[in-house]
Amino acid sequence: MADHVRKAIILGAAGRDFHNFNVFFRDNAQYDVVAFTATQIPGIAGRLYPPALSGARYPLGIPIVPESELVALIRARAVDDVIFAYSDSTHEHVMHLASAALAAGASFSLLGPRDTMLSCSLPVVAVVAARTGAGKSTLSRYLMAALKQAGRRPVAVRHPMPYEELSARVERYASIEDLLGAGLSIEALEEYQQHVSEGSVVYAGVDYALILAAAERESDVVVWDGGNNDMPFVRPDVTVTVLDPARPDEGARYFPGEVNIRAADVLVVNKVNTVGDDAIRACIAEARALNERADVICMQSVETVDRPELIRGRRVLAIDDGPSLTHGGMAEGVAGRAARLLDAQLVDPRKYAVGTIADAFAAYPRIGHVLPALGYGARQLEDLAATIAHAECEAVLIGTPAPLDRLIEIPHPVAFARFHARDVAGACLASRVLELLAS
Repeated sequence: MADHVRKAIILGAAGRDFHNFNVFFRDNAQYDVVAFTATQIPGIAGRLYPPALSGARYPLGIPIVPESELVALIRARAVDDVIFAYSDSTHEHVMHLASAALAAGASFSLLGPRDTMLSCSLPVVAVVAARTGAGKSTLSRYLMAALKQAGRRPVAVRHPMPYEELSARVERYASIEDLLGAGLSIEALEEYQQHVSEGSVVYAGVDYALILAAAERESDVVVWDGGNNDMPFVRPDVTVTVLDPARPDEGARYFPGEVNIRAADVLVVNKVNTVGDDAIRACIAEARALNERADVICMQSVETVDRPELIRGRRVLAIDDGPSLTHGGMAEGVAGRAARLLDAQLVDPRKYAVGTIADAFAAYPRIGHVLPALGYGARQLEDLAATIAHAECEAVLIGTPAPLDRLIEIPHPVAFARFHARDVAGACLASRVLELLAS
């Protein structure tokens, strides 16, 4: 048995799975990765993790198959190990997959930080979350600005979003032209654009050893801007975990959000201006039950609208970022909230949804009267454009940071809504993070 090469399947969603393969499995002669599976993200299954990325041990690349084929694949290929490698899943969901794998004869495992986190020669501040949509990127932008003001040269390293062709090992974006010229999905644009629009450089891609080496050459501190509620790919010096008091009971129920709460140096209760005191207390109590040593800091997430006169009191189609509304489970984002605060009448986009957008509403019934800005591929972008065009509204309020008006034609007056992080009296997140970096 000592010479047995273990056959493995990596369960993923085009992010953590590829990273775990690159750093643990690619050159590991003890394993033969027979497939990735895909879920959460449309259009990934049926593709190939290409030979240029899979390495010499996989000259034909590695197939990516639907997660629904897991059990059949375990049996057909006599798979030994199933490795779970994606985020924003309930503990129950993870264990259902484990049970399916075990019943089919395979072992089931999770790779931890010692096997997956890269070391960096620079200080690293990781911004992660208990759930998708908690406000990581808003706080990442806040910390990037604070580090610049303190005389540092930060760059953002973003969790991967390889929803296009899997070829770019290293991506570097410093301007809107860089972004628009790269043919990125809406989901990638909304994460990168908000850094670029504030004069920051953001790195991403597929091979994070190379990404980190490139980032180190032009900065003196790295800000890891996490995706979903995943753990960082880089070993942090300071971990900031963002909590959403609108969902105070969910942090301990989701993987790996609970890991992030337990690992935090600073727990940020975000959006405290949007909920009541009871929700804030419940959020803090849940986090404190998991982590007694971390600082707890409350932050406001304040919405602004660039053209409020277009929105106030009118029939408005509100568009918010897709992942927060879909697998993030939120009813609305900044556009929905800002429109309501301006006494707008929210138009229900379900009446006008077509194709894959209608499918998303059916799959995620918790979405409120807002339109998720889904655009993982050309067809979905076309469906989004058609849905917006069909909507009977007086204006469109765009809450996704992606430059949606430059990607599709919008035949209605357009305004933009954004969240900005604001300290609460008596506490300053930036000061505390700078203190921790200096210690």
